[in-house]
Amino acid sequence: MLVLAFDTATPAVTAALHDGERVLAESTTVDARRHGELLAPTVQRVLAEAGTALADVTAIAVGCGPGPYTGLRVGLMTAQALATSLGVPAYGVCTLDAVAYGSGLDEPFLVATDARRKEVFWGRYADASTRLSGPAVDKPQDLPPDLPVVGAGARMYAEVIGASRLRDAPEFPHAGALAALAVEQLGRADAAEIKELAELAEPGERAEGGTHPVLGLPRPIYLRRPDAQVPSPPKKVSQ
Repeated sequence: MLVLAFDTATPAVTAALHDGERVLAESTTVDARRHGELLAPTVQRVLAEAGTALADVTAIAVGCGPGPYTGLRVGLMTAQALATSLGVPAYGVCTLDAVAYGSGLDEPFLVATDARRKEVFWGRYADASTRLSGPAVDKPQDLPPDLPVVGAGARMYAEVIGASRLRDAPEFPHAGALAALAVEQLGRADAAEIKELAELAEPGERAEGGTHPVLGLPRPIYLRRPDAQVPSPPKKVSQ
């Protein structure tokens, strides 16, 4: 097994290579405006560091968001293109799940990432591997009270959420955690069954596709319409 994982659903452009037992190489750059420029070189960097070729990759794992439309699509389109060209399966993982897994927490908590418009994308977790609800998008003041919170959204709105609830954990998803989570889940289920379930899922069933709680097809998780809008026709000027 050689899993190439990456995520572009947040300001972090991150990629990693996992051999089924450990992370061989990982690289992360935080730059919200250069996803398209940074992803390919980042993938090349981790392959070179691991001393392996792209042709040796046996599976792709990609973050599916939720996240801003443009950045999210960079990762998803790259995953689909690589999977097709290499003839390997591609699996989608909720970006919030990657943040949760990277936290290493073994208690109930929330993950919150920046959703812009003064909102956060969030999910509720029983522990680092188990999502109980979400993903959802809400105002930070509307998050469930009392539980610890991790993620960039928590830091951004610490005054609203409560600084005492923040935990020391990575603010953004790291591909090493995403890859390790995907490998763990692939070890628990049949890959062909996961793919079949994802393909048969109804449009409204689990945003990331399929009935598997973590893995699905590399499809975007959109919780609202994109920020960019088609301009309305110009108003007529009366004489």
